[in-house]
Amino acid sequence: VQLQASGGGLVQAGGSLRLSCAASGRTFRSYGLGWFRQAPGKEREFVAGISWSGGSINYADSVKGRFTISRDNAKNTVYLQMNSLKPEDTAVYYCAGRLSWQKEYPYWGQGTQVTVSS
Repeated sequence: VQLQASGGGLVQAGGSLRLSCAASGRTFRSYGLGWFRQAPGKEREFVAGISWSGGSINYADSVKGRFTISRDNAKNTVYLQMNSLKPEDTAVYYCAGRLSWQKEYPYWGQGTQVTVSS
């Protein structure tokens, strides 16, 4: 599967953004999908993940209650709705995919920059 992330930008603290990740391939619905982010000088970290069916969702503690991950299998797209953004959410955001039996995410899209100003 090939992944293409979009929707990043500059937003003030307290604002919202919605990231999208479009996937190619007919087997999109077979993949679990995740969002990760990497801030300057920091390691990449997990943000949110959703199973192939959408029935299992999990979030990093730092974004719980503010971010929502969802997927539309008909559109081959996964979304990350980000509300109440904070300056510490500033990072390059990446979407990633894995098959149900894989522990790691071997498929990655290019990143999209999210900058939150104070």
